[in-house]
Amino acid sequence: MIAAHGGRLINRIASGAQRETLLAAARKAPRLKLNARETSDLEMLGTGAMSPLEGFMGKEDLRSVAATSRLANGTVWPLPVTLSAKGDARYAIGSDIALEDEQGHLLGIMTLTERYAFDKAEEALGCLGTTDKSHPGVQYLDSIGSEYLAGPVWVLDLPKYDFANEFRLSPREMRVLFKAKGWKTIVAFQTRNPVHRAHEYLTTSSLEGVDGLVIHPLVGETKSDDVPARVRMDCYKALLAKYYPKDRVALAVYPQAMRYAGPREAVFHALMRKNYGFTHFIVGRDHAGVGSFYGSFDAQHFIRSFAPAEIGITPLMFENAFWDRKAGAMATNKTSAATLPEDMVMLSGTKVREMLRSGTRPPVEFTRPEVADILIAALSASAATPA
Repeated sequence: MIAAHGGRLINRIASGAQRETLLAAARKAPRLKLNARETSDLEMLGTGAMSPLEGFMGKEDLRSVAATSRLANGTVWPLPVTLSAKGDARYAIGSDIALEDEQGHLLGIMTLTERYAFDKAEEALGCLGTTDKSHPGVQYLDSIGSEYLAGPVWVLDLPKYDFANEFRLSPREMRVLFKAKGWKTIVAFQTRNPVHRAHEYLTTSSLEGVDGLVIHPLVGETKSDDVPARVRMDCYKALLAKYYPKDRVALAVYPQAMRYAGPREAVFHALMRKNYGFTHFIVGRDHAGVGSFYGSFDAQHFIRSFAPAEIGITPLMFENAFWDRKAGAMATNKTSAATLPEDMVMLSGTKVREMLRSGTRPPVEFTRPEVADILIAALSASAATPA
C-alpha cells in the first residue's frame, strides 16, 4: 500500500494508560479554545491525515511553507497548519495547554515549544497569492490574533458530530477498507459541492483506470454560501445509490476546513489523500478556487511543478466537462467536436443556485433530478427559516 507522506503514518491519538496520564495533565493545564479550522486540523493531526506533522507548526516551518511550499526540512508542504494564541499570556514555553473545541469539550493537549508573532500579509501573499480582504483566507487571518503557538499534540477525544458518523474513516480505517476490498489503486474525488454531471464524468472516467473510487467530500468549515455538508451528504448518497457501481465505489468524509487557497490547496488535498492510502487524485478545473483569484487550470500547473516522487500520489488532470448537445453525452474540449457555445451545456454555480432557490430544476444535462430535488428542498427550508 502507498506510503504516507514523509514515509510513516503518524498516530497522535492517546489511548490506555497514556491517555489517562495526559488527561490528568490536561485537567490541570490552562485551556485554549480552538476555532472550527483548528479543531479540524487537530483531528487530522491526531489521525495521521497530516503526516508527517505531529503538531502545530513553528515559525521556521511557517516561513518556509509560505515562501517555498515546503517544510524547513525540504518536504513538500504547501499550506500552514497553525494555532492562534488568541491573546492569552498564560502559556509558557515547555508547559502543557489543554485544547478544547468551541463548545468547551476537551479534545487534546499540546506541549508548547514555541510562541511567535507572524506577518499576516506575508502569510497571505505567500500562501493565498493575495492580501485582498474579499478572499476568505485573508478574512480568516484578519479574524485571529497576531501570535501562533507551536508544539506536538496528543488527541484525547476526537470531536463529536451529529451527522455522517458512519462515513468518518481515519487514514488507518480507510487503508483497512481498501485492503478488505482488494483495491490496490484507488482514486479520491475531493469536493465541497454537490456532485453534478460534470463531476460524474470526471469520476467515472477515472474509475476506468483504477480498482476503486471514493467520493471524499470535505465536511469541515466552508463559506456561509456553500451548500451545508449534511445536505451535500444526502446528495452523494442519492447519486451513489443509483448511478455508480456499488462494488467499486465508496463514500467517506474528509474533515478538513477549506482554505480556498487554489493551487496550493490542490497539492495539500492530494498529500492528505496519500496519507489516507489513495494512489490517485482528481484535479479538475479551478480546484479549491474562489471568485476569480486563481486561473482555471493553475492548480494543475502547480502540482506538475513538483517531481512526481515528491508528491507520491498520481494526479489525474481534467478539463472542464460539459454536456455536448451534438453528441448527446458528457465531454470535454479534448473529446468533443462541438465548437459553438450553444452546443455546450455549462451553467455557473450562481445561475444554478438562483434556479434552485426559485424551485426550478436545472437541466438534467447539468444535474441529476434526485440531487436537484434534495437541494431545492434544502434551499426552500433555509429561505423559510427566519434569520
